[in-house]
Amino acid sequence: MSARAGNIVQPGLDVARIRADFPILHQAVNSHPLAYLDNAASSQRPLQVIDAVAEYYRSDHANVHRGVHALSQRATDAFEGARSKLRAFVNAASDKEIIWTRGTTEAINLVAQAWARPRLGPGDEILVSRMEHHANIVPWQMVCEQTGATLVVAPIDEKGEIRLDEFERLLGPATRLVAVGHVSNALGTINPVREMTAMAKAAGAAVLLDGAQAVPHMRVDVRELGCDFYAFSSHKMCGPTGIGVLYGREAILAEMPPWQGGGDMILAVSFEGTIYNDLPWKFEAGTPNIAGAVGFGAAVDYLEDIGMDAIAAREAQLLEHATRVLSEVPGLRIIGTAEHKAAVVSFVLEGIHPHDIGTIVDAEGIAVRTGHHCAMPVMEFFGVPATARASYSFYNTEEETERLAAALNKAQEMFA
Repeated sequence: MSARAGNIVQPGLDVARIRADFPILHQAVNSHPLAYLDNAASSQRPLQVIDAVAEYYRSDHANVHRGVHALSQRATDAFEGARSKLRAFVNAASDKEIIWTRGTTEAINLVAQAWARPRLGPGDEILVSRMEHHANIVPWQMVCEQTGATLVVAPIDEKGEIRLDEFERLLGPATRLVAVGHVSNALGTINPVREMTAMAKAAGAAVLLDGAQAVPHMRVDVRELGCDFYAFSSHKMCGPTGIGVLYGREAILAEMPPWQGGGDMILAVSFEGTIYNDLPWKFEAGTPNIAGAVGFGAAVDYLEDIGMDAIAAREAQLLEHATRVLSEVPGLRIIGTAEHKAAVVSFVLEGIHPHDIGTIVDAEGIAVRTGHHCAMPVMEFFGVPATARASYSFYNTEEETERLAAALNKAQEMFA
């Protein structure tokens, strides 16, 4: 049965009903039922999304914006309709503020090259935090190399929280851009981004928020946050891979030059010059990921029908349970103990390398992530080469955490 039936959010989610929507969850891995605890890397897809993509290819596929025939018009309506769904999902002011990208990484690179690179120079600063994903570090390093600007890093503390006193101290007249993650993929920390955005704005800086780990798990209102840019991906929120969104305030997007050139981002081309298209298409060169957009729109429908507040409440329950149960495993140390966290538990186990942990629990049918999680500066700060990470979605169960704890105890016996 579908989680969408009735469109009514109940006080507690019927997890068994929801899990029925996800065919991939109902399989055996290494002769054990799959426990998928790698949602921070990529979530799974419900039938509603799978079917929407299949139906698009089955009945409606054609290129968008360029044809007068029926299939092209249907494809265009579906493509632009998905954009409208994403606009409403994050409460942007206009569809013009929703730019399709390949994902969060491309969205950040778009801002780096189309906003930061033409504006920054020697003496300017970009402020990030130490807990950032590499996708919110490397593009700014590249811009600094290109322009002579300086990358400034706000420190974190032993709980895995940004030190707001130091963040505010580092803001100044030279700060042109603040780029921080809404939620840390490696630690689960939910940063106080509304407060940080207000600080940055008071200093005259633009603000980009990496929302890849936030939008799937909580209600996000970009206008309430007050940011200039917000980037996120479909594949972490039950949608297809290869598509994401850059939200940008219309006024600031209008001032930016295109990032890529080609079809659909133009109104007219001659050898004497080109007239660029209007927003949002100015930033969408070439044939887009139409099926991805259709699937992304279906994923938004699915999440909205469950209710983002209900999803956040369910995942808070899973986090509380996982934190308690895993803390009881002898020799286990949780990395990242912020007061406000998403449902992510990163940990190390005394005497066992995280990669070995991943292999051992996989033998029990349990999928966790191991490694530096594209956050090597975080690992360096905590003095560990890597962590194991269990990350949860609303379709997970407490029983899966119990199985993980049992597998970790088994790992200790193997290495004793």
